[in-house]
Amino acid sequence: MNTSFPRRIRRVQIDYQIRQWRTLMLADKYDLPLSTTSAAARDAYVRGYDLALTLYPGALEAFDLALATDPGLALAHAGKAQVLMREGKAADGRAAIAVAKELGGGLSAREAGHIRFFDLAFSGQTAAAITALHEHLTDWPRDALMIATAANPNGTIGGSGRIGQKHEIAAMMDRIAPRYGNDYWFLSYYAIALSEDGRLTDARAAIERSVALNPKNAHAAHGFAHISYESGDPETGRAFLSSWLPNYPRNGSFHGHLSWHLALFELGAGNWETAQRLYRDYIALDQHSGGPPQKMTDGTAFLWRSELAGHPRDPAAWRRMYDHARRTLPRPGAGLSDLHVILAQAVMGDDTGSEARTHQIEELVREGRYPSGSYLPQLSRGLVAFERRDFPAAIDTLAPLAGQNERIGGSRAQHDLIEFTLLKAYLNAGRLEEARRLLAARRPGASGVPVVGVAALH
Repeated sequence: MNTSFPRRIRRVQIDYQIRQWRTLMLADKYDLPLSTTSAAARDAYVRGYDLALTLYPGALEAFDLALATDPGLALAHAGKAQVLMREGKAADGRAAIAVAKELGGGLSAREAGHIRFFDLAFSGQTAAAITALHEHLTDWPRDALMIATAANPNGTIGGSGRIGQKHEIAAMMDRIAPRYGNDYWFLSYYAIALSEDGRLTDARAAIERSVALNPKNAHAAHGFAHISYESGDPETGRAFLSSWLPNYPRNGSFHGHLSWHLALFELGAGNWETAQRLYRDYIALDQHSGGPPQKMTDGTAFLWRSELAGHPRDPAAWRRMYDHARRTLPRPGAGLSDLHVILAQAVMGDDTGSEARTHQIEELVREGRYPSGSYLPQLSRGLVAFERRDFPAAIDTLAPLAGQNERIGGSRAQHDLIEFTLLKAYLNAGRLEEARRLLAARRPGASGVPVVGVAALH
């Protein structure tokens, strides 16, 4: 039976509907119709869309301006939800998508599908959201704000707990790439997806093209940092970010995270004083421009990786990270931020808090509401053992988990915290052959390994 025939009929029907809608409605920047007849509302929405995609401040204000002009523009509420969730304001984000749903009557199938995806994703229905995403992109592959939410390493697919999700993201981006051509924003997302999938030559070409088309796109700067790291080219990444960041708004949501990338390059180059200054000025809690989870992840990761590189512990900084976690992230949420909360608890010796959070995660796992499953509870026990200097126990716990890091979401650069901790445990336990095997299995091309004692392996 030829199953492609019904799909061709569906495609013809959708193309006809789009032509009909265009006679009545305005369109967004990707030529997708919007349910508004107000050019001013459309222009404000497109402005917010651009700012959200490129990670610049002002997106919420632009979406609000669109709503002030046309209160019924449901997609502006969905746009606000995307930005709010990215900033770690989960309650506000869910409230915004609830309003979008209330306004959903009479919307086109594309707009209704757009809102449905965000509703599923932001209510923790990850598997259903991913299914809805793929179905939606079959008909509307240029629905960019959905892709921005789903395709980044910490997005809907990245946080799904699936082994192989990095390849899944890259394959999805491969399928829709022809529909974007030389679009600078898409190329920046595509480049990171390719890099995370190990396709570094293609990733380099895509990110260089993206930066050339729009040097101000913060996601392109992010992609450039990742690809430089994964390609073993930290000097290029360091030079690029050092010149790029001063021109990015200090309150841009990615200023803190990009500063973290730059600090890692400096740490790897042995520039400890410069790395410390970046931490104090841009990554520390009172300076970081991101939301609570991003502050937790970047700050804790820098402190821990600095210690692995042989630098002294900063107890006051750890105390602030620990207090931040208790205040803003009191219960488990996303795997990557939970990892860093547990790390801060371990450093502060809060065994009771660490055990309580682990038990909460295990309960969510039993209820089917924690995508990474049992991985993080096991990982947390290994980190606690390492902090207690029980290196054999840390190895026994961490080594069997190697190869599963993507279950908690995040990038390969972020996962190096786990790999470097296991490597340091091998070194401290005097198990040098196992340390050498771990290094030999490391992904090719990735930047150096700033772990004190690693020179003994060569």
